[in-house]
Amino acid sequence: MHHALAHPEVISLAAGFVDQQTLPVEATLTAAEALLGDPQAGRAALQYGTTAGYLPLRAQVLERLLAADGLSQAETTASIDQVVVTAGSNELLHLLADTLFDPGDIVLCAAPSYFVFLGMATNLGVRSIGVEMDSDGMIPEAVEEQLALLERRGELPRVKALYVVSYFDNPSSVTLAKERRGRLVEIAQRWSKHHPIYVLEDAAYRQLRYDGDDLPSLRAYDAEGQTVIVTETFSKSFSPGIRVGWGVLPKALVGPVLEQKGNVDFGSPNFAQHLMARILDQGLFEPHVERLRTSYRGKLAAMLEAADEFLAPLPGVHWLRPHGGLYVWLQLPEEIDAGPSGRLLQAALDEGVLYVPGQYCYPGEGVPAKHNTIRLSFGVQSPERIRAGIEALARALARVME
Repeated sequence: MHHALAHPEVISLAAGFVDQQTLPVEATLTAAEALLGDPQAGRAALQYGTTAGYLPLRAQVLERLLAADGLSQAETTASIDQVVVTAGSNELLHLLADTLFDPGDIVLCAAPSYFVFLGMATNLGVRSIGVEMDSDGMIPEAVEEQLALLERRGELPRVKALYVVSYFDNPSSVTLAKERRGRLVEIAQRWSKHHPIYVLEDAAYRQLRYDGDDLPSLRAYDAEGQTVIVTETFSKSFSPGIRVGWGVLPKALVGPVLEQKGNVDFGSPNFAQHLMARILDQGLFEPHVERLRTSYRGKLAAMLEAADEFLAPLPGVHWLRPHGGLYVWLQLPEEIDAGPSGRLLQAALDEGVLYVPGQYCYPGEGVPAKHNTIRLSFGVQSPERIRAGIEALARALARVME
């Protein structure tokens, strides 16, 4: 990241930022003018809020989750009291991790997985153990095998959660298959022999689908609502600068998380929550998401077309073709080290392109890190720069393969 900032001429296919040109200036201005144009509402927005978050916004996000999952209020145990709003979903992930885990506890993750969450777990003294995944996401049988192994070692009581990026995974772009969602919830429930093993569902990219039908969240498969924690954010689908995330928690976790949250932030930024509620109220969110999808759909197509043209001729280079999100996961021949100790990273910089080494995305234990992997992001660059970046990466790979 430092190199990209210091050398703006480099084409960064690394940062998972949103497209600068699609940020919703007009929609945000419309909502802000409506909010501040009402003195009473404006003063309420500029005042402190509650620790759990702005009540109308909490009602809106719960309603939206149920609608997306095809559920009515009568068909769910979730209530507004279980909805917590935070400054982006990363704050909620940190609060949950700090609440759930003691040092030495274990979280099971897909290998690869979201490296920010892995870093967060490490900072809290938590052991992240990677389990195998494929093009349909985390493999339930691999989860079962890992839990059985930990039980034989006497370490099952240390397992507190499964972490799953359920839609267009960062970094792999994989979406957890529908038939695996209920199975993972059932596995977590069945193996909760000493205490609850929660399923921590990170659904940050759910809105960024470019083809195919939406899938119900894992929360939809949790009939009692005591196993799945679902977290989402408006950062990727609307604006990261407004910084509003939210989650629906099992009832047993609401109190502990809010106690922790109150000590940390005394309530997340209240104005941002009022503003986001206005955006939803005024019907400004859905049109923006559609424009965003159109932009990203074109960028993804540009990356895949360039990969077909420039990377496909190189032996042993493979990639997944995502249906949404911001990333393409690249696998190279086993002898190529794409990490900082290998030749490819510097060769790519010499050619003017930057990527994220895939090895950073692997948990600390379990499935070994694969050094021959790369995460590419198409969110920031134009289609033309994406094409040029992939061509530059192909030149670097060809040099390393000589």
